[in-house]
Amino acid sequence: MAQVLEFKLPDLGEGLTEAEIVRWLVAVGDVVAIDQPVVEVETAKAMVEVPCPYGGVVTARFGEEGTELPVGAPLLTVAVGAAELVGGANGSRSAHEASASSASSASSEVSKASASSESSESSGNVLVGYGTGAPAARRRRLRPGSPAAMPAATLVPAAAPGPVPVISPLVRRLAREHSVDLRRLTGSGPDGLILRADVESALRGTEMTAETTAQTTSEPSAPAAAGASGERIPLRGVRGAVADKLSRSRREIPDATCWVDADATGLMAARASMNDVGGPKISLLALLARICTAALARHPELNSRVDMEAREIVRLPEVHLGFAAQTERGLVVPVVRNAHTRSAESLTAEFARLTEVAREGRLTPADLTGGTFTLNNYGVFGVDGSTPIINHPEAAMLGVGRIVPKPWVHQGELAVRQVVQLSLTFDHRVCDGGTAGGFLRYVADCVERPEVLLRTL
Repeated sequence: MAQVLEFKLPDLGEGLTEAEIVRWLVAVGDVVAIDQPVVEVETAKAMVEVPCPYGGVVTARFGEEGTELPVGAPLLTVAVGAAELVGGANGSRSAHEASASSASSASSEVSKASASSESSESSGNVLVGYGTGAPAARRRRLRPGSPAAMPAATLVPAAAPGPVPVISPLVRRLAREHSVDLRRLTGSGPDGLILRADVESALRGTEMTAETTAQTTSEPSAPAAAGASGERIPLRGVRGAVADKLSRSRREIPDATCWVDADATGLMAARASMNDVGGPKISLLALLARICTAALARHPELNSRVDMEAREIVRLPEVHLGFAAQTERGLVVPVVRNAHTRSAESLTAEFARLTEVAREGRLTPADLTGGTFTLNNYGVFGVDGSTPIINHPEAAMLGVGRIVPKPWVHQGELAVRQVVQLSLTFDHRVCDGGTAGGFLRYVADCVERPEVLLRTL
């Protein structure tokens, strides 16, 4: 006998209170297994798949793609026990009528079974981005009109029309932000797949139409009301999370910045020598990370956070190193766990892995939280310097500008050297300028003479 259970958007952790539906992975009438991912959502931190703890037939979905739901809001309902009817062609008519009656009554009041009654139909609590233990099964859809589909049909409205041929959530977001109806577009990708270029082409066509209309209008339009002009972009998702975190950092942390120019010729030569001997290539970011972890071992004040309620500075034993990565979704800061224990080769591999996952939008909340210090290589954007904003609740961030040939006094003579500007923004509550200056000077010394790092390891 089927029992309809409601699955709500679970607690996302890390203070996240809402998520946006990016893509439904199941439809009404689908059979789902325990722990099968049913929806892809975008939080302020990552794009994650949400597994359902129930096994059965999907009877309803709540929210269209692009809808933002708060934690605790209904996601879908599942007719538990209805999945057992799949393939049950030899079941009796009375059994089907009993299931239909049970399902119909359940639709009017969604039941929440106790832990004991759900033990065989539910895996328990759900953690977003992680499974709940059981292997996910491939979903299959019940054929309309089949006996197995009848109980579910009495519980829910008709299924929505077929999906728009779009795979990328970035394409959907672009279309949504600019009010482009994807159903009106013809995709240029394989099998009519709608690509980003198709949406951008539609936007250009809209702008040209608007411009032509404005030029041919005989009467001038009335001036816009105060505050009504300009494009309005909602601060949500990654952009909203960045806004909240940076605002909190500026509001709570009394930060200060110091900087120094350094001759990076020695570091660049050392990296070239390391990569000439064969084996995996070592990235510049990995060498800078090794220098940072060594500097933090000498100045642990900067690997800490402040607990104002207890009025304590908490020094952290491990270095979980965050690094800034620019993606199509915006700026994210993946975290390399236990960076202080990793070699340059291991750091290179982990930076590459997390960067690729970030660009694909597959970072989990665990990949983006728990950092203790951040390394920001903004030199990749072609700029020399910056005053980094601390990644709250960390205590410091090191910024690295581009490395470019510049005139430099070397061994008493003017020469062209590879020069970089290093900037350290620190929380003035955890240390004074002497400690911050000592950290930055050690980093600069290692950049100028990598043998300093080897001497202190």
